[in-house]
Amino acid sequence: MITTSEILETIEMISQQHLDIRTVTMGISLRDCGHPEVRACCDKIYDKITRRAEGLVRTGEDIEREFGIPIVNKRVSVTPIAIACEGCETEDYVPFARTLDRAAKTVGVNFIGGFSALVQKGFTQGDRKLIRAIPEALAVTERVCSSVNVGSTRAGINMDAVALMGRTVKKTAEISDGQGCAKLVVFCNAVEDNPFMAGAFHGVGEPECVINVGVSGPGVVHSALKKCAGEPLNVAAEVIKKTAFRVTRMGELVAQEASRRLGVPFGIVDLSLAPTPAVGDSVADILEELGLESVGAPGTTAALAMLNDAVKKGGVMASSNVGGLSGAFIPVSEDAGMIRAAAAGKLTIEKLEAMTCVCSVGLDMIALPGDTTAETISAIIADEAAIGMINQKTTAVRVIPVPGKTVGDFVDFGGLLGRAPIMSVNPASPAVFIGRGGRIPAPVNSLKN
Repeated sequence: MITTSEILETIEMISQQHLDIRTVTMGISLRDCGHPEVRACCDKIYDKITRRAEGLVRTGEDIEREFGIPIVNKRVSVTPIAIACEGCETEDYVPFARTLDRAAKTVGVNFIGGFSALVQKGFTQGDRKLIRAIPEALAVTERVCSSVNVGSTRAGINMDAVALMGRTVKKTAEISDGQGCAKLVVFCNAVEDNPFMAGAFHGVGEPECVINVGVSGPGVVHSALKKCAGEPLNVAAEVIKKTAFRVTRMGELVAQEASRRLGVPFGIVDLSLAPTPAVGDSVADILEELGLESVGAPGTTAALAMLNDAVKKGGVMASSNVGGLSGAFIPVSEDAGMIRAAAAGKLTIEKLEAMTCVCSVGLDMIALPGDTTAETISAIIADEAAIGMINQKTTAVRVIPVPGKTVGDFVDFGGLLGRAPIMSVNPASPAVFIGRGGRIPAPVNSLKN
């Protein structure tokens, strides 16, 4: 039962500390939408999404108004298109992206995820067609997000896919002036119930339709930590855990209410500290509140590990339906503190890579010089995939080589995507390594049976 004190605390967190429901995401299976003819397949996809998600935005707005809880985004995720449309007799998958975009606009969601492929152990013909379509698909659509899973702890890393995705990121940047790359994620150990974009898709093990909610509250955690300044780190961890508990309870309430009103099963609450460019809504500020002069300083990885673990502990205490990614995100362009540290040279890509060993995702929303080679991008993807594979966790890469930009420049992506300094990349070439291709075998810790 929710008590009066919890209600008052929640009101304070919403009004003063940037607490919100970052997204209510409806997952929709498209496994029954296949058809040999492109037009018929697109029609079935459009009809199903618009039928299932017809009331999503209105329901979110009603809950927001009635409960006084901000719901920033309403989104849809679908079965990976490489799977759903593989039976279609076409070489061009761009029409499927256009259909997703049209459906997203019809139902009013801000993003739709699932222009995706799962290639951790190899390619099907549908996978190759989808990846080939990604650059154009992201250039000609507004709301479509794309993801490709290139590795897993159980399968190892598909280095042919890694090399291909480096070239795909590079081409996407070239034909969209970098903007398309903000909607493209390369994963290792991708999860099937992630409600956050750009990496959301509706996994093949998921039900016909489901509601997943993503909650975010860096400002709430930061505010709570101010009240225990100077206390030992175990005390700070306990404060974070209790704060995460309260935030998750709010997410559970919204998820259950949305599920009831839409007549769709409740899937998970993803408790991820997802920052925004707004002042006071920063994961970097939390790390600095713990005693670091700047995020990126020695000690940053340890502080982030404690934060991530405490958030997860608080979440699982509050709900039996915690899932998705749940932890702390470190997107550079979307976090005012990260932007500040990166611009000052105190936060480097190498330090960010170390931080990804203990955070929820990986190298996220990092702007690179426009002349960064496809092989270097592939090698960055391979490094992150290796961290995920060995540590049995999700890692991801969302980097943006911005044409015409170099180190010291800034790029503005707008809205929640924020702005970022162009960060330097190690100039040593990994081209021969990436050119070898093949597969990095699964590690010994994959042998769980």
